[in-house]
Amino acid sequence: MSNSLFSVQDKTVVVTGALGQLGRQFSLSLLKGGAKVALIDIADDCKSLPAKFSDYFDKSRAIYVKSDVTSEASLQSALLDIEDKLGLPFGLINNAALDSPPNANSEDNGPFETFPLDSLEKTMGVNIIGVAKACQIFGSRMAEIGVGSIINIGSIYGMVSPDQSLYDYRRASGEKFYKPVSYSISKSAIYNLTRYLATYWSKNGVRVNTLTFGGVFNNQDNQFLTNYQAKVPLGRMANEDEYNGAVIFLLSQASSYMTGSNMVIDGGWTAW
Repeated sequence: MSNSLFSVQDKTVVVTGALGQLGRQFSLSLLKGGAKVALIDIADDCKSLPAKFSDYFDKSRAIYVKSDVTSEASLQSALLDIEDKLGLPFGLINNAALDSPPNANSEDNGPFETFPLDSLEKTMGVNIIGVAKACQIFGSRMAEIGVGSIINIGSIYGMVSPDQSLYDYRRASGEKFYKPVSYSISKSAIYNLTRYLATYWSKNGVRVNTLTFGGVFNNQDNQFLTNYQAKVPLGRMANEDEYNGAVIFLLSQASSYMTGSNMVIDGGWTAW
């Protein structure tokens, strides 16, 4: 099969949450594949990026744009900057999100009965409103052009409920930790946003898909790793580079007949 089928050469791709663990991976993978990448994040600078990015910045294949996905004005400004420096957007990866990892502070991760609504609003503001706004700004431009691919990053906890027994060890030590309801609600909403936009923009040449991930290894504590991995048929968490192939696939001609779908890569978590 020709590599051209999976080509992202010279396509301008916008990655939100680009300074995060997976955002860096997606961005570097796309750059290595010949794409031009606009890295969007809310941080003041991109000093946290590995040195290997420098060459792409120097050759004007990548730019960093500070932008807040919850702000329409901020995203509009980012679009103008991207078009000026990299050209018209072809791809959008909605990766920016708020989560509560297993080592998070218990303050906003207590039982549902007392879960603070302001935390719910904050999470929804980034994880779903921010995604919708990014789709409005960048997706609308793609629809005007008549071509594009949007990837909304989902989670297994948008498909199934978190297994709260994974955190029994924290509660046994006196903490009141639960995987919060806010993350599940926000990630569940992604699926119908994807389906809505896939049908809405189908005649405009814009494809929209959800890419659902399982947990990614990030030096979590040993007890959490033991508990989590026992529930994964492949017996481990994902490595941070194991989703890059799916991103390339969904942005390339290899997935030209795929829209409104949910691609699940979770080591088998949701298979049983």
